Amino acid sequence: MYVGENSERHGRQSGSQRLFPLLAIGVASCSAWHPRAFVATAPQRASSSRIKAARSSFPSAPVTMTDFTGNCRTAVAGLCAVATALASVGHRRSNTKRFFLGGNSSEAEKTDSKKGGQVQQLIGMKGASDEEVPLWKIRLQLCKPVTWPPLLFGVVAGTCASGNFDWSTATGEMYAKLALTMFLSGPVLVGYTQTLNDWYDKDLDAINEPYRPIPSGKISEKEVWEQIIFLGVLGVFLAGVIDFWQGHSFPAVSLVAIIGVFTAYIYSAPPLKLKQNWISGCYSLGASYVALPWWAGQCAFGQGTSGGVTTEVILLTLFYSIAAVGIAIVNDFKSVEGDRKLGLSSAPVVFGIDTAKYMAPAIKDGIQLCIVAYLYSIGCTEYAITLFLLILPSGRVRSCSPKGT
Repeated sequence: MYVGENSERHGRQSGSQRLFPLLAIGVASCSAWHPRAFVATAPQRASSSRIKAARSSFPSAPVTMTDFTGNCRTAVAGLCAVATALASVGHRRSNTKRFFLGGNSSEAEKTDSKKGGQVQQLIGMKGASDEEVPLWKIRLQLCKPVTWPPLLFGVVAGTCASGNFDWSTATGEMYAKLALTMFLSGPVLVGYTQTLNDWYDKDLDAINEPYRPIPSGKISEKEVWEQIIFLGVLGVFLAGVIDFWQGHSFPAVSLVAIIGVFTAYIYSAPPLKLKQNWISGCYSLGASYVALPWWAGQCAFGQGTSGGVTTEVILLTLFYSIAAVGIAIVNDFKSVEGDRKLGLSSAPVVFGIDTAKYMAPAIKDGIQLCIVAYLYSIGCTEYAITLFLLILPSGRVRSCSPKGT
């Protein structure tokens, strides 16, 4: 059961209501990434000059550097749109107080609250139930499925940017390769990252989220490390499978996976523990959620030593990762108390909650406005306008935020 300080004014939102805008924008942005995506869903318009032009602009032969650049530019708009939706959903959730089995609720509400707590527990959300569950559910909770979607969209963005994937003509083998790359980037490597982070954050979670599997003692140290090692090794292995499948002479996907595994470790583990500082922590997290899945998707379908990932792609995705710093700051609001006690320099601790709550959207929207300007400068006016319009709703979300959060 969710009870927010602003719930009387705006009403409670169910999980489906919060996710609907994300899914809608996700579908729309996937179409934006590749003009031919419209063909499969709107065959009656196949004869239009616009669709024909779109078809002719994506030859089946290997694409040139110009093709990579053009596809990358359109994909930027789609990924930005998805990140905007994710940030809006996350911001709503961070501004909502959660009461597990509230004392004044009716029996029906208590039942709904219990079911909600069980679902939150399973997907790794804050405010979860603390009841006993089977070990497989605990392992899944450590992998935090709720954090997978951004990387799945990132893989799709990179795949489309490769210029070698067409939604309407792709074979079953190509869809299988896309699914494997999404599985690699989402459940496997995000699962590795989240489990590793939970282990090194066990003291912090004991303060902020004591019901989490590790601080609550529901899973042993041996079982946690078995999961970390298994997922890490599986991730590198699957990346090698994708490289072999694509016929790479250089293991480009494997390199991306190794970079991800290494970044996840230095983010969470001492002595570096990047998350101790809000700048290094938030940026490494942002790059892992934006740049790395994009590179994985593009390498999975790209050719050449780099897997088709050009210098422009690297620079654009690393630049856009700065926007994710704002989203990462939002995530830090839930652990302010623990961060202060353990001496972690998260943005809300360093600057205070009142300042940090404005920093988060300023960073996120500022970078996206730069992308808007970039898209406009290269002639992608329709994408620039679309992205700009998608930024506006987040302002309404902030205006609805309860005071002091």
